[in-house]
Amino acid sequence: MTQSTELAVDLQVACEDESDLPSETQVHQWALQALETAGFKEHSAEVTIRIVDEMEIVQLNSEFRHKNKPTNVLSFPFEQPIGMTLPLLGDIVVCKQVMQNESVEQDKALFDHWAHLIVHGTLHLLGFDHIDEAEAEEMEALEVQILNNLGIDDPYRDHQ
Repeated sequence: MTQSTELAVDLQVACEDESDLPSETQVHQWALQALETAGFKEHSAEVTIRIVDEMEIVQLNSEFRHKNKPTNVLSFPFEQPIGMTLPLLGDIVVCKQVMQNESVEQDKALFDHWAHLIVHGTLHLLGFDHIDEAEAEEMEALEVQILNNLGIDDPYRDHQ
C-alpha cells in the first residue's frame, strides 16, 4: 500500500478580479495529483500558489528570467538550507489574465487550463523542466498522464 502525501497549500489571490478562480480544494487536488503521479515520496509537502495580475508577473519574469513580458506560470523551488529538512516545495505564480487569454486562444476549458498550469508548475518544483527536447517530451507525457487521472483531455492534442 502506497503512503499518500499530506499536502498543505497556501493559496494567495493577488489580483483585482477574483472571478473565475479555482477553489483551494481544486488547486490542492491538482497539485497533489501531480506529486503522487510523479512519484513524490515524502510524507508531507507545502506549496504556495499565488494568482496575480499581469503587472506582478511581468515584474517577476523580468527579475528572475530577464524577460520583460508576461508569462502564464512561474515556479520557484525552495532551496533547502544545508542541515535543514523542511517540507517546503516552493512557490507557483500564475497570471490570471495570461491564463484566461490562453484558454480562449487555445480553445481549452477554463478550469482545465487552470489545472494544467498548476500541474506544470508543481512538476517544475520537483525538478522537471522543458529546456531540451527530451526533457520537454518527458514532462509533457507526465502532464498528460496527470491530467488524464483528473479526467482532463491532453492539453497538447492540437500542438503535435
